[in-house]
Amino acid sequence: MKYVNKIVTWLKDYATKSNMKGFVVGVSGGIDSAVTSTLCAMTGFPVICVNMPLHQDEVLNSRSELQIRWLKDNYSNISEKVVDLSEVYDKLFEVVSSDELGKANTQARLRMITLYAISSEYNHLVVGTGNKVEDFGVGFFTKYGDGGVDISPIADLMKSEVYEIARILKIPTEIQEAAPTDGLWNDGRTDEIQLKAAYNELEWAMNYDGSSDLSDREKEVLNIYNEHHQKNLHKMLPIPVCEVK
Repeated sequence: MKYVNKIVTWLKDYATKSNMKGFVVGVSGGIDSAVTSTLCAMTGFPVICVNMPLHQDEVLNSRSELQIRWLKDNYSNISEKVVDLSEVYDKLFEVVSSDELGKANTQARLRMITLYAISSEYNHLVVGTGNKVEDFGVGFFTKYGDGGVDISPIADLMKSEVYEIARILKIPTEIQEAAPTDGLWNDGRTDEIQLKAAYNELEWAMNYDGSSDLSDREKEVLNIYNEHHQKNLHKMLPIPVCEVK
């Protein structure tokens, strides 16, 4: 697929021009981080894959381990770090209180802090794993969490295109077939449950040009998409600045 070579070349050029030695990727066990980590591996630059369990569902943790093992088997430039953040998280909430959403977002922010601590030690770039639907459509990411990165190599790809690349790259089948989830909740809820629409539906809504009649479900999905987009614009736009001059 034409996008693969273009992204790999872009990653190599960006690292070279930035005078950075490699890449740090949080590998969650999901399709986006699997594709992103593989594209980084294809550059030949050193790639540190970080598994960051945090009271993690064992299924997600095992898929993260599976992806990293697969990368190690196929690429010689992969190293791994496992950083269990459960104790840090628990200690924080011994002295700070928050609601459930705040606690879920804190997980993503602790992971961001961890990736940047590692990147500083090794002079690597922190690589984002968000796709276009999440990053620019419905804003399905944590502000200053998984949204806090140096570069975003797959952020111009629709979710369906990420899956297409995963098939081309022969990402482990278990990861390709897993239901997408952010892994921030202890009840195992999927992205579709949280967003109230599947990614293929959200892609359709993101591309809808208003030129055709809509079914009841299409109207519902369009409303869902627009609600998420408007609610999460604050994540996608620059920080508001009070202009005094």
